[in-house]
Amino acid sequence: MPSDRIRDHAGQGAATTVAAHRARRRLRADRARQLADPLRRLLLTGAFPDGVLPHESALAAEYGASRNTVREALDLLRAEGLVERQPGVGTVVVAHKYPHGLDRLMGLAETLREHGQVTNEVRTMGPAPAPAPVADRLGLAPGNDVLYIERLRRLGGLPLSLDLTYIPLDIGAELLGADLENTDVFRLLEAVTGQRLGHAEITLEAVSADTHSAAVLEAPRGAAVLMLERLTHLADGRPVDLEFIRFRGDRITMSGLLHRTR
Repeated sequence: MPSDRIRDHAGQGAATTVAAHRARRRLRADRARQLADPLRRLLLTGAFPDGVLPHESALAAEYGASRNTVREALDLLRAEGLVERQPGVGTVVVAHKYPHGLDRLMGLAETLREHGQVTNEVRTMGPAPAPAPVADRLGLAPGNDVLYIERLRRLGGLPLSLDLTYIPLDIGAELLGADLENTDVFRLLEAVTGQRLGHAEITLEAVSADTHSAAVLEAPRGAAVLMLERLTHLADGRPVDLEFIRFRGDRITMSGLLHRTR
């Protein structure tokens, strides 16, 4: 019996040791995520002009973290495709994301004009029956035709977004001969209607890229993309533009300025 108690005690000790080891690993993983978040912000906002992050020991000292925690944080950023380890150089920034503000109603070319030229590849364009949810959002009778436009949008030659656009046909018909390859739809809508755009309702969520979207955006199938659903109204309140925009999540960030109201 004493030997059984010894074995039981030894087993409990081993279990305690394993649990403590797992707890330490979880704690280090938590700290790695906590460190990766501010580092991600720094590298995306150009805080490292030469594109090289400080040495691991410098990061550990600055953030009061262990070298192992710093390595795990950098591994997280590497898994996101933001940094790479280069022999003899260190950890370098290899991807850049473009800021898309949510404070103002602007087209993509207007939003990103400081970062290069946005070009549009019009993949599909023409009248089509509006799906019931689309007709409802645009205030149309079920089965009414709309102008449907599918565009691949690039910045600096790299695929950035796949835009699916629905416009009431009484307005959209006048866009059929317009230069959609070089002009934002927003500018064309204002020119055609003679009105300024007023406001837009937006929904932003992360979705997995379907086969078609992944192929067009040159992204891995199933990769996370940012889906922006936007219903834009004219100044008089009429809804005129329903868009479903899939952004490559590794090339865009969304930001806004929020005020707390009482």
